[in-house]
Amino acid sequence: MSAHARNIIEKIWDQHVVAELEDNESLLHIDRVFLHERAGPSLFAGLQSAGRTVACPDLAYGTMDHIIDTLPGRGDDTLMKGGKNFIQEFRAGSQRAGITLFDIGDPRQGIAHVVSPEQGIALPGCTLVCCDSHTGTVGGIGALAWGIGSSEGEHAMATQTLARARPKTTHIELTGRPGPGVCAKDLILAVIGKFGATGGAGHAIEFAGEAIRVLGVEGRLTLCNMAVEFGAWTGIVAPDDIVFEWLAGRPFAPTGAQWEAAVAHWRTLVSDEGAHWDRRLALDCNALAPQVTWGTNPGQVCAIDASVPPKTDEDVGRALAYMDLQPGQPLLGQPIDAAFIGSCTNSRLPDLRAAAQVLKGRRVASGVKALVVPGSTEVKRLAEAEGLDRVFREAGFEWRESGCSLCFYAGGDNFDQPGKKARRVITSTNRNFEARQGPGVRSHLASPATVAASAIAGCIADPRPFLA
Repeated sequence: MSAHARNIIEKIWDQHVVAELEDNESLLHIDRVFLHERAGPSLFAGLQSAGRTVACPDLAYGTMDHIIDTLPGRGDDTLMKGGKNFIQEFRAGSQRAGITLFDIGDPRQGIAHVVSPEQGIALPGCTLVCCDSHTGTVGGIGALAWGIGSSEGEHAMATQTLARARPKTTHIELTGRPGPGVCAKDLILAVIGKFGATGGAGHAIEFAGEAIRVLGVEGRLTLCNMAVEFGAWTGIVAPDDIVFEWLAGRPFAPTGAQWEAAVAHWRTLVSDEGAHWDRRLALDCNALAPQVTWGTNPGQVCAIDASVPPKTDEDVGRALAYMDLQPGQPLLGQPIDAAFIGSCTNSRLPDLRAAAQVLKGRRVASGVKALVVPGSTEVKRLAEAEGLDRVFREAGFEWRESGCSLCFYAGGDNFDQPGKKARRVITSTNRNFEARQGPGVRSHLASPATVAASAIAGCIADPRPFLA
């Protein structure tokens, strides 16, 4: 190991140190702060009551995503009790602070972790924070990003800095090439399943290897999105030509000579040979099958053609009881009440294309409620330009406006149908905790392709036969 070799996390960290503090902490410059209407109002109220102002309004951005309706024709009214106040207070606070807001009706509106790279706000090598645990999503383009609380958000807005302890680091090598019907969601679920929902242990994770190199940007964003479900502080993928081509021409990305200088710098953001890692892990993706969760955390997952595992401890027993499953029971064929495609994990254009490929010319099974919620208004526009919305509608899916929607239950929208309460759902989201998507709802996490196949079959189904 070279004394001067550094990994990508150390390189970005060192480039942002304002001062070294005690207890292994560094004061870091924060390049971008992203806000949303669920946490934003309390953050603005805290700044105002403390008599503080926003240090750099041009480095802060807001979007409406968490509690807004996704129904067509939406406005400030929302299905969430008191949601209208959140929306209006966030709008007023953003205007007072002078930050850029992607409001309802703005063509740039969408889920924070979809919008920030899509607009070129998140860039390789930048530091970005947001009051949301899935902020590490944008590590997929080589940014160092993490979720924070409201008090940290106030500090970041007022000073453009945050104090953080240097994280331990893990390198995960994903070898081989996944087969047809196996998506980025399956890769990260397989990692969590193999090494456990606490396998990341607060580390910063670099995902690397052949399976990563052949992934598009959106797949890399999916991987890093669920690093937090692995217990990690954040996840990152080294930027390459695939990323640079994807970012070129984005509205907030640099242009001209600044673009050329930026790309030259971004090419240095790779882990050096001989760099130190606190932990190294590997997963062979060559023979990987589509994955689906059977329990109540993302680590309780297996291949879609496998059976429910045996009861090994109290946690597994509780999960099986909640999910109404028995050891040895096959997951294939488990009837579902609803199917959901959306969230900051799997709501981008390639996700919708993958689902539409399965759905084209087919119909959702009778009695299944199916929804698709694009991750941004721009994704929705592009999908409609390709005719993907027609594929979804003709198959029997509801086609919604962009937002977080049923990734979590906020007391508004639900999976229920008239006279039928939804219990088992298959979903492209990131969390399957008890009641995450509604009281008593049993959530099976899977890729958009698997969700689409299951919606057609009316039960948990392998997407590969639909793609043959």
